[in-house]
Amino acid sequence: MEILFYRYNSICEPDLLQAFTNFGITVHVEEQEMDRKNVSPRECAGKVAEWILQKPLAFVFSINFFPAISYTCEKLKVPYVCWSVDSPVPELFSNALKNSYNRIFLFDRAQYDFFSPINPDCIHYLPLATNVKRWEDIVLHMNEKNFNVFGADVSFVGSLYTEKCRYDRLKLSDRTRGFVDGLMEAQLRVFGCNFIPESLTEEVIQEIACADPDFYKSDDAFTDLSRYLVAHQYIGMKLAAVERERTLRFLSERFHVKLYTRSDSSKLPMADCPGGVNTLTEMPKVFHASRINLNITMRPIETGLSLRIWDVLGCAGFLITNYQVEIPEYFEIGKDLETYETLGELEEKIRYYLSHEEERVEIAIRGYEKVAKYHTYEKRLAQMIQILTTNI
Repeated sequence: MEILFYRYNSICEPDLLQAFTNFGITVHVEEQEMDRKNVSPRECAGKVAEWILQKPLAFVFSINFFPAISYTCEKLKVPYVCWSVDSPVPELFSNALKNSYNRIFLFDRAQYDFFSPINPDCIHYLPLATNVKRWEDIVLHMNEKNFNVFGADVSFVGSLYTEKCRYDRLKLSDRTRGFVDGLMEAQLRVFGCNFIPESLTEEVIQEIACADPDFYKSDDAFTDLSRYLVAHQYIGMKLAAVERERTLRFLSERFHVKLYTRSDSSKLPMADCPGGVNTLTEMPKVFHASRINLNITMRPIETGLSLRIWDVLGCAGFLITNYQVEIPEYFEIGKDLETYETLGELEEKIRYYLSHEEERVEIAIRGYEKVAKYHTYEKRLAQMIQILTTNI
């Protein structure tokens, strides 16, 4: 079997490439977007068409959805397989989503429930995974110096989203600012239910959309996506920034917290901020050496499990994450990982596990064993291929 893997430098791509190869699949790679981010849809379609016309491809694959690839595959009658690993993804609103040669996999069930009615035979749910073998090759060779450098009572790896927050750059009325502030404060108190999209008024949506000259516009959308974009790309990102800063400030005033980020951390003077870490070589050492790893899922991921959850567990790290509705489908809370719904509960659980070392280590081991057995990229690819062979 031969496939084309269209790459744009997603952190998931090397692991999927390896998984395809492990399955004996011949993988051709198109890399024009790896370094050149201004590739036009026409150029994308042209390159994919060249590959299809030159090779007997079983399908074209990409991480996340590219409408130009979908249209090209539809025209040339070659299946287009993609796995969405992000949220929000505005490209999913393209009319290309309706194409019959699509085989689209979405990791967030709320995202799947929203989009699947548009093309129910061609859109599927598939949670994320991790590359346990990659992490084992690193953590099993860690020495005492690695544990001293990367160890901490509590560690957080990730963006603070301050530099990605478009909302902060908008000039809005005091009325709209007040409305959004109140909405965010209410949402911060609730996990497992995102009520922001349905709570937005048309007036607020239009004011935010008009305030940004770079507001995402598409001539190819099957519906107006303004509400979705305002709720997720603007308010959702702002909510992520507020939640992460507030949580990390609260914890750093009570515990030794190491914050690994390339964001501006000047508002968190109590946190130990050594900077960012390399995803493939240093991040697993942080996860393995830290007594407690913290995950704070950004709110646009409504029900699903972010990649961070799988990766921490795949490194045999102990994890405390905010509660997500889908967690109990894959893990036993208190046995494989821990969750929290309030800052008070988070503080209480951190204090407990810092003083119960043996129990903490046992949970980390069970979490690792579960992802190693059920949630590797090879396992997900097998599920994907089973669906593909049934539907192609």
